[in-house]
Amino acid sequence: MKKVLLAALSFALLLSGARVGAQDMSKYGPNADECVKYLSYYTEYYKQKNYDDATPNWRKAFSICPPSCSQNLLIHGSDLVSRLIAKNSKNPIMVESLVDTLLTLQDLRAQYYPKYAATALNNKASYAAKYIKNDAKRVYDIYEGVISSNGEKTKASVLFNDFKVAVDLYGAGQLGTEDVLNLYQRNLGMLESITPSSDIEKKQIEDFRTNIENLFISSKVASCDDLLALFGPRYDAAPNDLALAKNIVKMLSLAEDCNDNDLFLNAVTTMYSQEPSADAAYYLYKLHSSKGNVNDAVKYLNEAIDREDSDVTADASYNYELALYCFKNGRSAAAYEAASKVPSMDENLAGKAYLLIGTIWGSTTCGGDEIARRAPYWVACDYMNKAKAADPGLTDDANHYIGQYSKYFPPAADAFMYNVTNGDSYTVVCGGMRATTTVRTVK
Repeated sequence: MKKVLLAALSFALLLSGARVGAQDMSKYGPNADECVKYLSYYTEYYKQKNYDDATPNWRKAFSICPPSCSQNLLIHGSDLVSRLIAKNSKNPIMVESLVDTLLTLQDLRAQYYPKYAATALNNKASYAAKYIKNDAKRVYDIYEGVISSNGEKTKASVLFNDFKVAVDLYGAGQLGTEDVLNLYQRNLGMLESITPSSDIEKKQIEDFRTNIENLFISSKVASCDDLLALFGPRYDAAPNDLALAKNIVKMLSLAEDCNDNDLFLNAVTTMYSQEPSADAAYYLYKLHSSKGNVNDAVKYLNEAIDREDSDVTADASYNYELALYCFKNGRSAAAYEAASKVPSMDENLAGKAYLLIGTIWGSTTCGGDEIARRAPYWVACDYMNKAKAADPGLTDDANHYIGQYSKYFPPAADAFMYNVTNGDSYTVVCGGMRATTTVRTVK
């Protein structure tokens, strides 16, 4: 079998020699014949997925052929070296050498095939993340080199991993607070500039953006005091710089309990005065809510909702937040109105909105006769059932409230005295709210 294979390879070599004979052999370097021979050898083995025999022939071709002779020499080589790394995983010295070779192959591809440079360098970053262990600084330096070269062609995953390793280096005392803050803002900005080629990629980019924000928050890289010390002088030097104001507001909003200070107020005011927007109105809501200015907080959050530059998903989120805020501040009717708008705007928030509406009704005290005073509990249970139907994850909470509220259903005898029975339709009007429900009694 071996002889047959060698004969086939020799025949292939003769054919390849005939093909290249009429071509310029200079691209194969000073040892053109040997280069072509080993290129043919390893390629035939590689096509047959005989990687064990392909590897030594590839090594020989790589050692004597110029990288410019064939891009496949570098692409196939990356595959073969990756296989060698897996095969020798228990030999760290060999793995380290192989990883160096793998990274070099990506650099060579970027150098000699500039059309594919971004792909090669993104691959380099991925290989660094996968194979370089216990050397975060080296990985970080590779990421930064890739990002510097690729710019807007940097993959979203690289931007996330770059920030992740930066946070690790911050924890180890190798990067400062300002370094990480600048990196955070840069990488998020680069994510925003990526134009997704599909809905799948769009979702991936959104996920990476969320992951970076969550990592920033959980890492507690900068305390509120750190941010104030960093951005306070910058704002004082350029109080009308809109881009700076936006950055300050965003960064302070991410830090814990950091929106009740003069810098936040001043930066939001700059945003709102120079570029009125849903975001600016929302931040003013946050500011006034933190100061207990309920009327102003509600006004600005409603303005954020009403502005044309907020989309339906944002409006759903704003309405849900408005409902929560109003409910906590004793404005049940306004809370009910805001929460009632959410399900038709964002089905992902529908369950939470229904749960909140049920809680609003369950905590409402109504006047009137015995039935009128108990009727809100029927409505509350209706919405709890809607909540768990819309979001099964809320089932336990909804059932807990149903168990509480159903205890207050009127006794059948009392209902009879007021000429209502199980299954009757009943309209509840109370506290500026209105709902139609079904009579339920207990024995």
